[in-house]
Amino acid sequence: MALIKSISGIRGTMGGKVGEGLNPLDTVKFVSAYASFIRENVKNGSNTIVVGRDARISGKMMEQLVIGTLMGMGFDVVNIGLATTPTTELAVAMEQACGGIILTASHNPKQWNALKLLNDKGEFLNAKEGEEVLQLAEAEDFNYAHIDHIGKVTEKDYTDRHIQAVLDLSLVDVESIKAADFEVSIDCVNSVGGIVLPKLLKALGVNKINELYCTPNGEFPHNPEPLPEHLKDISVMMKTTSSDVGFVVDPDVDRLAIICENGDMFGEEYTLVAVADYVLKHTPGNTVSNLSSSRALRDVTRKYEGCEYYAAAVGEVNVTTKMKDVDAVIGGEGNGGIIYPDSHYGRDALVGIALFLSHLAFEKKKVSEIRASYPQYYIAKQKVELTPSIDVDAILNAVKEKYSQYDVTDIDGVKIDFPDKWVHLRKSNTEPIIRVYSEAHSMKEAEEIGGEVMAVIKELAK
Repeated sequence: MALIKSISGIRGTMGGKVGEGLNPLDTVKFVSAYASFIRENVKNGSNTIVVGRDARISGKMMEQLVIGTLMGMGFDVVNIGLATTPTTELAVAMEQACGGIILTASHNPKQWNALKLLNDKGEFLNAKEGEEVLQLAEAEDFNYAHIDHIGKVTEKDYTDRHIQAVLDLSLVDVESIKAADFEVSIDCVNSVGGIVLPKLLKALGVNKINELYCTPNGEFPHNPEPLPEHLKDISVMMKTTSSDVGFVVDPDVDRLAIICENGDMFGEEYTLVAVADYVLKHTPGNTVSNLSSSRALRDVTRKYEGCEYYAAAVGEVNVTTKMKDVDAVIGGEGNGGIIYPDSHYGRDALVGIALFLSHLAFEKKKVSEIRASYPQYYIAKQKVELTPSIDVDAILNAVKEKYSQYDVTDIDGVKIDFPDKWVHLRKSNTEPIIRVYSEAHSMKEAEEIGGEVMAVIKELAK
């Protein structure tokens, strides 16, 4: 059993003893803490909290626990039921609510669930706010409502409103998509994507849709993280149909993987690169991704005059904060997360699909040809295991000093930017290891430069 408490939310497995997973008593405690935080910190005049969930098996149970607890804390609830993470984020803003809770463990297997916590803008809590919620949960000093002040619940469906919001975006070219007469294959891993993606595609004028795993029953047919090794079935579908493009989403539909017409992977790092290329062509501006995302976004951004790329610490809230700071027109993460401020400050696969199809219609090329037009990079992911007694921070500082002749960034671990490659070191918050991500123009080079820095770490650790 596992329970992971972090600033971005509470994640755990179902079953076992109290405190060993995200079980009923644990759920009530953390929701009570969040409600206490909202009561003290959000003063927008609303007493409403939005609740949405993905289709995983534990979702209905969790929904009832969360809604009942919020009502017991005196909050009214708008329950939007089966809904994507970005749908719930938009619903908070549209309802002018004081907060929102998304019940999803994102790409984790079916035994997991989580409470993702939103502020009154429909955005994730920042580090300070998340820490305050955890402290309130630890204290367990909650003040529940008296009988005349318990909350009420209203049920609404926000899927169509989300789709309409996507269609209303100025860079979503519905007419060109219709005219292109695309055939599209989709893999929705038997979660809420199976509800929303077919509706979105039809609204965009796509009439030929090949559906794979679109029954929202929470029975994931493969590992739900949209990585190449998990997407063999849709790759076969692409080769056995006349599909122009394939789209794969995770259970809560905030990450987007693209499949080329020949069944090859477009690459999760390149989802953001391609969408950013389209956005920058029409609305030049700045871009942002996290330190562990591909340099390809920087390269594509700098193709456009007056446009600059900026890096943020790892974590969606850090990316959105940096985007606001530099007034970015597009940003996101290399895991297929598209954040488009003209829509909202949250990763949104629906927005990603609509913008990519507009890009595809505009370019009049095959998906594989578009992919080949971008700089080719490879990312290697390794780690160095250390003993618990070793001062990891001291080692990172020593590495920073050793490579000081290069461009070094230390806002999140240590990232060393060499002229044609980079290495990013981050310490784990849960175990004595340093994660080593490296990128170069070949996997061999990426592994070699990562290995070189790992050797330095091991020498320093002696």
